[in-house]
Amino acid sequence: METQAEFAVSPRAAARIAEIVAAQPAAAALRVSVLAGGCSGFQYRFELDTQRQPDDLVIERDGARVLVDPASLDLLGGGELDYTDELMGSHFAVRNPNATSACGCGTSFAIE
Repeated sequence: METQAEFAVSPRAAARIAEIVAAQPAAAALRVSVLAGGCSGFQYRFELDTQRQPDDLVIERDGARVLVDPASLDLLGGGELDYTDELMGSHFAVRNPNATSACGCGTSFAIE
């Protein structure tokens, strides 16, 4: 089921998600969520999930599936999930136009 979403997944992120899910047979998708906390007010959370919730947004790209709950989507709308592979380490990152500031850790952000 292809869903055009307000939240996108880059080709690099899709490729990495597909690799991770293939190595974890029980996992069906990567869940991206936003939680209260972190050093800037909100923080991103990435976890493998086996179950889609009825109100989840499902984004499918290049064999990868990403799940986003409606409350998180409110804070992620217009953003993109990407995957970075650099000398400092490899990680998923969110390009979020709603974030007015971000912490140096890269997983915490604030909105006004």
